[in-house]
Amino acid sequence: TVRREEIMHSLDAIPKLLARNIDAEPLPFPSSHSLAPDSFVVTINEAWRGEVSHCILTDKDGAILRYKVKDPSFHNWTGLAMSLRNQGISDFPLCNKSFNLSYCGFDL
Repeated sequence: TVRREEIMHSLDAIPKLLARNIDAEPLPFPSSHSLAPDSFVVTINEAWRGEVSHCILTDKDGAILRYKVKDPSFHNWTGLAMSLRNQGISDFPLCNKSFNLSYCGFDL
């Protein structure tokens, strides 16, 4: 499966990266960021639960007006609710753990 191949590639890469013996130092954080004015930016990244999206809206000066993060759990909570239709409340803990959803991800 794809997941197994990813794990095998990771296990192969770890010793190679550790063998480099590079002194790790934190990257300097820029003192000022200039964002594009009047912009709307969306990024989508793959996380272990699914896609995570970040949305930023800037004003005429490039200042952030809105910033929104959407965790994969946002959509998956509906799936949990549908899986529990016509089921007893005693099934909730097992189904809840099976879905392994993020509580804080839903509140973002």
